[in-house]
Amino acid sequence: MTNLYLLLISLLFIVSRSSSSSIVNPSKVKQVSWKPRAFVYEGFLTEEECDHLISLAKSELKRSAVADNESGKSKLSEVRTSSGMFITKNKDPIVAGIEDKIATWTFLPKENGEDMQVLRYEHGQKYDPHFDYFSDPVNIARGGHRIATVLMYLSDVENGGETVFPSAEETSRHKTSKTDDLSECAKKGIAVKPRKGDALLFFSLYPNANTDAASLHGGCPVLQGEKWSATKWIHVDSFDKIIDHGGNCKDMNENCERWAALGECTKNKEYMEGTPELPGYCRRSCKLC
Repeated sequence: MTNLYLLLISLLFIVSRSSSSSIVNPSKVKQVSWKPRAFVYEGFLTEEECDHLISLAKSELKRSAVADNESGKSKLSEVRTSSGMFITKNKDPIVAGIEDKIATWTFLPKENGEDMQVLRYEHGQKYDPHFDYFSDPVNIARGGHRIATVLMYLSDVENGGETVFPSAEETSRHKTSKTDDLSECAKKGIAVKPRKGDALLFFSLYPNANTDAASLHGGCPVLQGEKWSATKWIHVDSFDKIIDHGGNCKDMNENCERWAALGECTKNKEYMEGTPELPGYCRRSCKLC
């Protein structure tokens, strides 16, 4: 199965006609685990791309929240102590290029992805083991389950901050790696050290769409330094169609139809279509209903 995945990546690398920024190099992809399916792409982002995402996020950071298992609403929790913010798709050419690369590597449509979330973990901050798929009907209604996660590391971390899979099935190769420079938290499973520019891809669902309990993962506490990362969650269906529960799928400006014809639904998506927290002003003209 691993060879098949790498073969598909190789074929895409050969036949891709897109710009160089969205071409992937299969030789840089390493298997982390097969249960769950997890891979690391070494040098997925350039140093400039990493620094750009951090610069966009710095002034907008807020305390990170988690989704309530019953209501689906966001809430603060000691399970997750980082700070973060979301960057809308196609915010600028660099962000759009990163989105293209993610779609090329994962073979999953861009419209199935959520906005990119940039996170900062300071000393002692962490994210306890959790699943990226949902348990509540509210979040599943929009785009279905999260099928895959791409976690991009935007900085090196001196000590700690690893991504750990405590329920992953270990192999002899991973068992012998326990003597390296991992933190005690990371030694509780298969772990990936944060290295600037690297990206971790793992799947939360099996190919038959059933949830994979082995995809349980966490962010180990940062023991020294600071950790910056960017997360792209990808669903089984389009996430761009905003679910309307209150009859609010309408135009709020008489110019919406003209703006949509000029391509503003893509260029100015946050205003035109809105976000999960705030509906946009031209949802009908952007064909969300």
